[in-house]
Amino acid sequence: MRPLCATLILTATLLPGAVVLDRVAVVVNQHVVKASDIDRDLRLTDFLNNERFSEAAADRKKAAERLIDQEVIRNEISTGRYSRPPAQDADTLLEQIRRDRFGNSEPRLKQALAQYGLTEDQLREQLLWQLTVLRFINERFRVAVLVADEDVRNYYDQHRASFKGSFEASEKAIRTSLEGEQVNQQFEMWLQGARQRANIQYRDKTLS
Repeated sequence: MRPLCATLILTATLLPGAVVLDRVAVVVNQHVVKASDIDRDLRLTDFLNNERFSEAAADRKKAAERLIDQEVIRNEISTGRYSRPPAQDADTLLEQIRRDRFGNSEPRLKQALAQYGLTEDQLREQLLWQLTVLRFINERFRVAVLVADEDVRNYYDQHRASFKGSFEASEKAIRTSLEGEQVNQQFEMWLQGARQRANIQYRDKTLS
């Protein structure tokens, strides 16, 4: 018998008149990504980017790919026992959004979230996840990064016109930027390989 989760999940009841609440969109290893997960990711992404909410097919595909990446990363964090940021860090980011975009007004924030079909808890959870990913990337990849003094100097010489101060005044910022580039490159390479090793099944063929 074909498993129920292969097609439908979260059925309200098995009695006559049951209402199906959600559908499986993608399965990543053993984890199900639901259609509602994609919808929520779209809404959260558009809200955080301050863009108009879009359900275009191309945007749904991008959201599905983000959620696949998320599951791959989540598995690595779990199996590698990487540390997680405290919930208070997400609260700090939420306060910053409330202050910078909504004049520190809670009603204005909630009204904007409602326009995207979101709750404050969903936003807080998304912010906490973003912080978790950043911490994982730093712990997993930054330790292997080494920027040579020569590379820092060469970068300064090649972009001298964009720096107002001396090399000594700019050195730290340049080194941090070059380290960040290396970290991102290593992360992208790892993620590409991890996705190739994962068992990804698109149940919604419009997403593949």
